[in-house]
Amino acid sequence: MDSTSINWEALDALVIDFAKSEKLLEDDDSAFTTSPSPSSSSSPSSISSSSYHSRLIIRQIRRSLEAGHIDAAIVLLRSHAPFILNDHRLLFRLQKQRFIELLRRGTAEDRDSAINYLRNALAPCALDAYPEAYEEFKHVLLAFIYDKEDQSSPVATEWSERRRFDIAGLVSTVLRPYLHAYDPVFSMTLRYLISIHKGFCFRQGISSPISDLTHRLLLEERDAPAAPQESLFEAPPFDEVDIQALAHAVELTRQGAVDSLRFAKGDLFQAFQNELCRMRFDVTMLDELVREYCVYRGIVDSGFATSDVSGVQSLSKSLKVDQPVIGHSPSRDSSHEVDYGASKHSDGEISVSNDNLGGSPGKSSDVTSMKGMDIEMRYVCEPSSNNEDCSTSGSHQPDKLRVSQRRPSAPAERSKRKRWRGRQDDIDFTSGISCNEMSKDSKQLSTTDLVSNTYSSREHQASECLSLGINSLDDKYEILLGMKELASKGMAAEVVEEVNSMDPKFFVQNPVLLFQLKQVEFLKLVSSGDHSSALKVACSHLGPLAASDPALLKPLKETLLALLQPSEDALGKGLPLYALATSLQVAIGRRLGIDEPQLMKIMRATVHTHNEWFKLQMCKDHFESLLKIDSLKEVNTPSLAAAAASKSNADSCSNGSSQVTVSSSTRMVEDGSSLTQVSSRDVACDENAILKVMEFLALPRADAIHLLAQYNGNAETVIQQIFA
Repeated sequence: MDSTSINWEALDALVIDFAKSEKLLEDDDSAFTTSPSPSSSSSPSSISSSSYHSRLIIRQIRRSLEAGHIDAAIVLLRSHAPFILNDHRLLFRLQKQRFIELLRRGTAEDRDSAINYLRNALAPCALDAYPEAYEEFKHVLLAFIYDKEDQSSPVATEWSERRRFDIAGLVSTVLRPYLHAYDPVFSMTLRYLISIHKGFCFRQGISSPISDLTHRLLLEERDAPAAPQESLFEAPPFDEVDIQALAHAVELTRQGAVDSLRFAKGDLFQAFQNELCRMRFDVTMLDELVREYCVYRGIVDSGFATSDVSGVQSLSKSLKVDQPVIGHSPSRDSSHEVDYGASKHSDGEISVSNDNLGGSPGKSSDVTSMKGMDIEMRYVCEPSSNNEDCSTSGSHQPDKLRVSQRRPSAPAERSKRKRWRGRQDDIDFTSGISCNEMSKDSKQLSTTDLVSNTYSSREHQASECLSLGINSLDDKYEILLGMKELASKGMAAEVVEEVNSMDPKFFVQNPVLLFQLKQVEFLKLVSSGDHSSALKVACSHLGPLAASDPALLKPLKETLLALLQPSEDALGKGLPLYALATSLQVAIGRRLGIDEPQLMKIMRATVHTHNEWFKLQMCKDHFESLLKIDSLKEVNTPSLAAAAASKSNADSCSNGSSQVTVSSSTRMVEDGSSLTQVSSRDVACDENAILKVMEFLALPRADAIHLLAQYNGNAETVIQQIFA
């Protein structure tokens, strides 16, 4: 598999699930009834988004604590999670913070309230919270003497507003598993992939092409870890494989991994989810990234259009189009050529006619703009009541069709898209936040400039990209989505025809895309039994393209094999249409001045480093199925990509004690924008030896394997040499 190949349909599903789970879309309330996360590891692949309501409660409690409104947070806890207050360790910390907040107000009345609270609540709780609680209680009394502005006082940390965020994070960590309020799968997957990407780039000493995005998106701080109950301190020892897998997956110490497993009562996958959700995201930036991706993929409406649908329909009544024959190919009469011209009749009606396939450079820009405007509307294939055939042959399509009959299909397509709603349910909880917190929010909001300014920058790009005569950004998005729709349905001939009419030079600059589209056309003709037409496509297009690029010879040979064993599923096996559709969309988008979404760049880079990281680890990721990473990699790689794909030498390992892993003393070097694997010798390493070195020396798996490779796989020798 190509190391940068992504199953974009799988990513679409994850992103849609995220947007629905977080109620970011309008008119989709039925989608928000989600099931709680699994409490056991029996079916890790069936992880589901937890209740939006529970996550919202946690956000409300968190914001109250961060704003210093301890009373409000305790009221919410009593109402929704009273069990939390039964834990005297957590209750003592909440009460201590409330005492500080009363003193922070500074009035004589609040000071008296603090003294009463000290006597009636804080002191009794300190006696049985935990062994160190009473010492902490005596220490916090110094807040009566030292001013909150005195940074050198012994209670400066108690006065610090940072304590609010620490306790807010701790309460959130404890609440999540009890309320089954884990973040949506996509949010956790992105955290995991970015953390691996950061660690990989740091350890390999290479620069990340997406560092500006990842550093802003995934924050350095984490929520405080939850302490396991005292009854679990004497829990039976956990499997060392689980301990090491958790420790290195989320960058914990060994003891931290043990404590996390204790808190999760030995459930590895729940412990993993707990730790992932402790990682802090810039949620505003994440939402903007998701919105940008959804607009680009046609999941939500772009909102770029300034005119309403009725205006568009009224305009369409005055337009006529001579429809070209759909599915133009060498097997048909070459007289079916496409071009666009326009003339104004005496009655004011504008007609658009067909001419040459390649277009005419001499046409005026306003005529070309009409051409671009009509591309999406003429070829979006919607099954109608009379069961129109959407095949490449186009035998059931009328040769000519008025725009007034086809134009409503564009609003129909757009009506299927959702409207972006945003996190409106959180707005009520921003009031009452301190000035310092507001400045922090403003700082975090500024981190989304890279994304929020994307649309204005694309407007600027659109205004400069006038060579195609398509000035409206909304029209450009509709063209992109229309092309993607055609390609995803396998209508390759129509795609080639439309692209050539829009930009005759496009396929000259993108011959690989033309080859893949002609592959689709060839395979469809073979599947339909029209071998003569298929051979004409191969002779007219596939052969010349392969002759000019030797890398295409192998996929050409594999494509021609379909003639020997015709199959109706030849197209699905030979080339994944959704991957081709996405590649086409990205290439056409760049030609129109619209760059691909930054989320796509993040996913390409992070999935690639995930592959490379586990090649270094020489084992399979324990958690990739849980986070749907395996589905993101499930790409039926086209033969063209297979020819250039790097060979994967990752060996999967299980929990078996007798498992043997092959070490290749691997290192990674940077080669332009790609990462190349360099291997030397191979040494067989016993899995027990790897785990022993990892445990005793607190090393990552790859480092442990490399050390064992130097000492013939003997763990005792490695440990002796290190401690000698």
